[in-house]
Amino acid sequence: MKKIIFFILVSFTIYACVEEVALPVVVDFSTEIVNQDYTVPVKVKIVNDTEGADTYSWTFEGGEPNSSSNRNPGIITYNQEGSYTITLEASNRDGSIDTKTQEITVKPTVLIDFNAEIVENNFSPVEVKLNNKTQGATSFQWFFQGGNPETSTEQHPQNVTFATPGKHTIRLKVSNGEENYTQEKIIEVAPYLTADFEYSVAFEDDDYQVPVNVSFTNKSVSATDYSWTFNGATITSSLEENPEIEIQTPGTHTIQLRASNGKEEKIVSKTITVYENTNLRSFENIKLGINTAHKQNFIGAFFSTKTRKVYTDNEVDDETGGKIDIVFFGLNESFSYNKFVSPHQATSLAFSTIPNAQTTQLINKQESCSCGTLLSVTDFNSMTNDEVLVELTIDETDEGLKEFDNTIVPRIIPFKTSDSRKGAIKIRQFVKDGVNSYIIVDIKVQKETK
Repeated sequence: MKKIIFFILVSFTIYACVEEVALPVVVDFSTEIVNQDYTVPVKVKIVNDTEGADTYSWTFEGGEPNSSSNRNPGIITYNQEGSYTITLEASNRDGSIDTKTQEITVKPTVLIDFNAEIVENNFSPVEVKLNNKTQGATSFQWFFQGGNPETSTEQHPQNVTFATPGKHTIRLKVSNGEENYTQEKIIEVAPYLTADFEYSVAFEDDDYQVPVNVSFTNKSVSATDYSWTFNGATITSSLEENPEIEIQTPGTHTIQLRASNGKEEKIVSKTITVYENTNLRSFENIKLGINTAHKQNFIGAFFSTKTRKVYTDNEVDDETGGKIDIVFFGLNESFSYNKFVSPHQATSLAFSTIPNAQTTQLINKQESCSCGTLLSVTDFNSMTNDEVLVELTIDETDEGLKEFDNTIVPRIIPFKTSDSRKGAIKIRQFVKDGVNSYIIVDIKVQKETK
């Protein structure tokens, strides 16, 4: 009995001692930046690992919300940059209390931006001024592709120089200590300065006999200013980009172009040779088709000493018609009936009417014209200027206008155009080719008056 009583007393004593031991509160929590985004607005997830607590008192300095009594307060939002504390005070019914404070840093929003301004122009070397307008960054890294300098860590770096033509990348990388941002811009340097030009003469001056009208096409690269000097021309200098001049003195003349862009200068010179004016224009190996060749638009029978072209039937219109000087009619491939006629009389030989037709005087048969005109083959071949033509009298007669055959080769046909230019046709060959037969002629005629 005594043993039983003793056991009861001991058990009661042990139980009483257990009831009197209080459970301690051990506060612990961790934070996680949502999406690792440290720039405002920053969202912070709270994970509570506290043990032994019944009540919780959270304080979120600068956060939304700024306090909570929940065991797990969820996500806290910070809308302003700075350093803030998160404090948890936890307790239980036994009166145990514990506290923990943790600091978080909220970085400002980074707005990266910069301007790259070309100081003068984009001709090499190019100087670039940089204007950094980035906000919220604490460090800066600049990379200047092909530049001098090539890199910089300054927030506002010095001007950068690019010398090599082409596109160059300017890259800015910034950071707020947690996140990096990059922006690029392109600077283009114009090609190196070169001076060059081409020239061409007017259509009527392609024999380079004075006076010669010359047009210049400027081929310079990366130039803004031009200074020309002309030797032997009516004007001796020009500042135009593409000038036009007239050279009146025979000889070889030097043309110089000085091109610049404000940073450097280049010079190029070329020569042009012009000749004494013979006032004679010569055409060789001109093909004039017989009637069928002309009407079938295979080989034309009309020729213009102004445009220097042969025209078939379908090429004659209001514009070309007024420029035609010579009309040839060949009846067929036998060449038994051939005749040159004035353009205004083309319809008399079964041609269509020539619009704006001009009048040309002709002598088809010098041997029977009884007109006193005599221009021999030798005279024609030896003609190097218009002296013979100046003295030539073109008198049309009925006999002189008559048709001819192919028995005389070469045959000379003197003529006078509506603008009083004298000339001569030499038939060199009669070529039989069926309906596409033709004659081959040379023509010498005085030049048009400028």
